[in-house]
Amino acid sequence: MDDYLDSNRSMWDEYAEHHVESSFYDVAGFKSGRNILYKTELEEIGSEVPGKSLLHLQCHFGLDTLSWAQMGASPVIGVDFSPQAVAAARRLSQETGIPATFVQSDIAGLTEHLTGEFDVVYTSYGVLCWLPDLAPWGKTIGHFLKPGGFFYIVEFHPFSYVFNNDEGISSLEIKYPYFHNPEPLRFDTGGSYAAPDATIQTKNSYEWVHSLGDIVNTLISAGLRIEWLHEFPFSVCSLLPCMEEFEPRYYRLTEHGQSIPLMFSIKASKP
Repeated sequence: MDDYLDSNRSMWDEYAEHHVESSFYDVAGFKSGRNILYKTELEEIGSEVPGKSLLHLQCHFGLDTLSWAQMGASPVIGVDFSPQAVAAARRLSQETGIPATFVQSDIAGLTEHLTGEFDVVYTSYGVLCWLPDLAPWGKTIGHFLKPGGFFYIVEFHPFSYVFNNDEGISSLEIKYPYFHNPEPLRFDTGGSYAAPDATIQTKNSYEWVHSLGDIVNTLISAGLRIEWLHEFPFSVCSLLPCMEEFEPRYYRLTEHGQSIPLMFSIKASKP
C-alpha cells in the first residue's frame, strides 16, 4: 500500500509543478479577479459559506481553497498529501494576499497535524479515487466537523468511471468495475489532464473504485445525516472521449443524451 501511495504522491508532486502554469487552472485569471469555482458548488452552497470556517480536503495547490476564502470563508485551511502542491498553495496565498493555511498530510493522518473544528468541510472533483479506504475519510470528516456544521462534496459519479476512456473511443464501452476492490487499478502515467504535453517521470498511478453506496454509507457511519444527494448528467471536464462542451466548462455525452449520471453532490450535516 505504501508503494501505491508513494507513487501517487510522486505523480501529484509533478502535477503541481505543471498545473500552476496551465491554462486549465488559469491562475493568471484567478489573480486578476476571476472566480474559478464552478456554478454547481456556487449554486448549491455558495451562499452558506461566507463567514464560516472551512476545511478543504485534498486541496491540490489551493486554488479552490483560496476562492472560498475570497468569497468570505474564514478561517480557511487546505490539506493535501503532496509537499509540492502545499508549497505552491502557500506561495499563491502569499502572492494574492488571500489568507489561508495549508497543511501537508494524508487524510488518515490529519488528526496528527491539525486541531480544531470547522463549520464546513469541503472536497471536490476527482478526489475519492485516490483513497484506498473510505472509512478513514469518513472518520476524519466527522472528527473535524462542528456540530451543526455541514460537509459538502461535488465529485465525478462513480458510474462514469466504468467506461473506457481511451483515446479514439467514440461510444460507451464498459471496461472497469463499479464495486470496490482493495487492490487498485493501475494506470500508466503519461501527461496530465491539465497539462497533456507535460513530461511526467512517475511511471504508474493507482486508483480505487468506490460506489455511490460506499460513499453515502461511509458518511452515515461517521455520524453524519444526509441532507440531499444530487446527480447530474453532465461534467465539468470531458471525462470520456465521446463528450462535447455545451456551455463554458460543462460537458455532456454526444450520444445517449442525459441518460446516465456523470457527477454527483452530497450535503451532509453533523447533528
